[in-house]
Amino acid sequence: MVGGGQLARMTHEAGIPLGIKFKLLSDTPQDSAAQVVSEVVIGDYRDLDTLRAFARGCDVVTFDHEHVPTEHLHALEADGVVIRPGPEALRHAQDKGVMRARLDAIGVPCPRHRIVSDPADVARFAAEIGGSGAGRLDEGQWPGDVPVVLKTVRGGYDGKGVWVVRSSEEAAEPFRAGVPVLAEEKVPFVRELAANVVRSPHGQAVAYPVVESVQVDGVCDTVIAPAPGISDALSTHAQQLALRIADELGVVGHLAVELFEVRDAGGAPAVLVNELAMRPHNSGHWTQDGAITSQFANHVRAVLDLPLGDPRPRARWTVMANVLGGDYPDMYSAYLHCMARDPQLKIHMYGKDVKPGRKVGHVNTYGDDLADVRERAAHAAGYLRGTITE
Repeated sequence: MVGGGQLARMTHEAGIPLGIKFKLLSDTPQDSAAQVVSEVVIGDYRDLDTLRAFARGCDVVTFDHEHVPTEHLHALEADGVVIRPGPEALRHAQDKGVMRARLDAIGVPCPRHRIVSDPADVARFAAEIGGSGAGRLDEGQWPGDVPVVLKTVRGGYDGKGVWVVRSSEEAAEPFRAGVPVLAEEKVPFVRELAANVVRSPHGQAVAYPVVESVQVDGVCDTVIAPAPGISDALSTHAQQLALRIADELGVVGHLAVELFEVRDAGGAPAVLVNELAMRPHNSGHWTQDGAITSQFANHVRAVLDLPLGDPRPRARWTVMANVLGGDYPDMYSAYLHCMARDPQLKIHMYGKDVKPGRKVGHVNTYGDDLADVRERAAHAAGYLRGTITE
């Protein structure tokens, strides 16, 4: 596996019962997965020679992030290395411009968008989506209070590489990165959802329940499975949409489709696709304890072309809450409190140094009463962070 983060750590954990041997390419020995995988290569995933040396002897190479250069993945494939997901699929998660163009071509509903060249072009896009004729505005003039979401097409995550701007002056910052910039309308969504699916090389696919994802400052805070109050029709539509995207793009492994729940012209619930991730995803961490087969186990099965496992939930409700780093000095004492307070609580820590705002772990709770399950997850995550002290 390329990437030494917590996703690789949990994927490795899922492979242990199957007797699967992992080899890891990690940036440093301190990376989360590098602390637990037996065979670790320390090196730069951006260097082709390093990737080639790492891939020797691997039956299949997969990833815990999307940042390996696409041309390097094509070179590995030309060498005969099995890459899953393959570079042609993965580039849709690597490049937001490519992703939007392909989703448009296959008829997937998305926010209005286009690649923009400079702040004046962003102003013209704001005029287009705001209903003001761009030709009636002076160059660079902003059409009133019309927010625009700007994203660097590569490299963004957890709110990084994303800006909400309301003027040409604010729109200047994203272009300083020197990479193409995608402009999107700021969607008046009801809530954020995620549809997680897994697809194998021989075409078998499974879909997990659609979840609600609660974001705080651009970072996932809480995931509720299944999404409360979602209709059977909308849930089925979102699952089918994610399965179709996986098939059309040739995804092998786990695909997370991040969605906006919106209202259509008639006021009925609908969804727009926000982002894609072709790897295990934060919105699927609840499956470790809440599903018959976790996203990590099914990703391993898929990339090895094994039969996929049952994605159904084990409990009526499961809630995942991320544990963000804070100033809490003694994590062990926090464990004692949380475990004694809630014997059913599942704590998953990543072995990372604690830094304010950094994802250092997550907790899962489950049960029949949603309010109780949410409170237990929020309390545990808050206590582990140090924002709750009783």
